[in-house]
Amino acid sequence: MQAMTTIQTLAATALLALFSLPASGAAAAPARSGKELPPKPSVADVVKASTPADWRPLDPENTLYMELPAGRVVMELAPNFAPKAAANIRALVRERYFDGLWIMRAQDGFVVQWGDPDEDTPRPFKAARTVDAEFTVPARGTGRFTLLKERDVYAPQVGHVNGFPAARDPKAGQAWLPHCYAMVGVARDEASNTGNGSQLYAVIGHAPRHLDRNITVVGRVVSGMPLLTVMPRGTGAAGFYDKAEQRTPIASVRLAADVTPHERSRLEVMRTESAAFQAVIEAQRNRGGPWTKVAAGAIDLCNVPIPVRERQ
Repeated sequence: MQAMTTIQTLAATALLALFSLPASGAAAAPARSGKELPPKPSVADVVKASTPADWRPLDPENTLYMELPAGRVVMELAPNFAPKAAANIRALVRERYFDGLWIMRAQDGFVVQWGDPDEDTPRPFKAARTVDAEFTVPARGTGRFTLLKERDVYAPQVGHVNGFPAARDPKAGQAWLPHCYAMVGVARDEASNTGNGSQLYAVIGHAPRHLDRNITVVGRVVSGMPLLTVMPRGTGAAGFYDKAEQRTPIASVRLAADVTPHERSRLEVMRTESAAFQAVIEAQRNRGGPWTKVAAGAIDLCNVPIPVRERQ
């Protein structure tokens, strides 16, 4: 059985853009009576004003490069939240399991999935075939948790840990990674331990947070999401491609640690424990005028941008 085929198809929902459209391309909004909002720093302004100490480089041992015909997708693993899954994925990559496999599924408003679509004669591998589920892990040891003040529907507390959106239950002492846009999950069948990392997916649509604590989330895409979101939608059940020629080939998947320095993507992520990141959240939570007429005054976990840039 192909992993995740039992998941119900979700209704597609468009994500709100992080930045405003240019005036020439934006639909005219009705004027709001009353006092105009004063200008405030934008996310771009905060990023521009940040210091080198506000950023960290990607860890080469936990950074994956997936090479597609259209370019490179860069993913960062989160071993503190999924140590067993991350280790098995690294083992699969180092035996070059994914080389020559496929993007095998693109479900509108949901996920893009890759791996081996052949159920009858699947590609063999030396890494573990069963990996214990890591739907949640002990919160102690995951890293410094930067709390978001807003209440969340799916978790007692939400915030960020080391560049990843995160959720936790203080009473249970458990933490987990949520299914926000661009998060990478481990596809599985019905049994919890059937997700071994040989099939992975990235969230490309509205955050399917109902999947939280039901699937191991192992990291996130930090660069290359446009290459995944434009994949032709599969016409088979749950967005799987009916015909082999519809699939997109994967040239290779490599760990950054295993390629030469000049082949590495020079990316860095804003430290989510920094004051600069708090300024990013506030800029997104309370946008200033003149284009914005009503500031939201609140923010959802999955709408918090985590800035990534070329290393300075």
